Amino acid sequence: MELRTDLALEARELAGENLHGVDYTVEKKDAIEIEKLVVKTDAAARALKKPRGTYITIELPPLTNDFKDTDDRLVSIGNEIRELLPVNGLVLVAGLGNIDITPDALGPKTASGVLATRHITGEIAKSTGLDKLRPVAVLSTGVTGQTGIETGEHLLSVAKRIKPTAIIVVDALASRRLERLGCTLQISDTGISPGAGVLNHRTKITYETMGVPVIAIGVPTVVDALTLATDLLCISDETDVNCVKEQVSPKGRSMVVTPKEIDLLVERAAKLISLAINFALQKDFEISDLVALL
Repeated sequence: MELRTDLALEARELAGENLHGVDYTVEKKDAIEIEKLVVKTDAAARALKKPRGTYITIELPPLTNDFKDTDDRLVSIGNEIRELLPVNGLVLVAGLGNIDITPDALGPKTASGVLATRHITGEIAKSTGLDKLRPVAVLSTGVTGQTGIETGEHLLSVAKRIKPTAIIVVDALASRRLERLGCTLQISDTGISPGAGVLNHRTKITYETMGVPVIAIGVPTVVDALTLATDLLCISDETDVNCVKEQVSPKGRSMVVTPKEIDLLVERAAKLISLAINFALQKDFEISDLVALL
């Protein structure tokens, strides 16, 4: 049985920590742990079931704990995002997911806190002292069930029109462990497959499909119920797995588990990510200045 996870760090745990073709480093910074995983070969990518590229996993105190707008964690996260982006040029930030379903609302809630600046140009920018702002466009894509438009189609059409130098996508993720929910943030330069965490695969959003670098940011908000059950019970036999599956996936319905405080978790995760993105994009401004502009 394949245990479902969107986190490259967990994929490495499952595939074996001595896997060839993978560079792994850990760094402590500002009371957080930053783990960097670089998948360098096609063989390693197949073993991990993750595309080649860089995956940065940031272990945080629980996001249900409050934090200040000027928290040092924002600087550390923002710097990690900035390193994956082109130095100059327009950046398109997209919040993926369904605002009406709390565990899936991370993307649109984050997008609402990102500073859109593409329209601030010319004399207006100079007279207000905002001429050093990097151009940023922001949108929430919704989901296909609401719009009838695939997220990838939506982003590609916008990208062709405004021609960004990079795209940042924010989406909720799935983990294999409950203790990672709301305590882990993943950043990667490999793009994203929307809906993969809940087995609702859509067109991938990657450099190959968009034509520009795609930076994906997410926080796990759900655990697949079958993955959780088999993992906790240490079940590997196919017969036992099928027995558990009948109990946690009645009538073939896929079930997920999410914390009872998920609304608070998503609100604070969205605030943390949006502030970190603003800091990453606007290198000439302090976090306090960016907060004042929102």
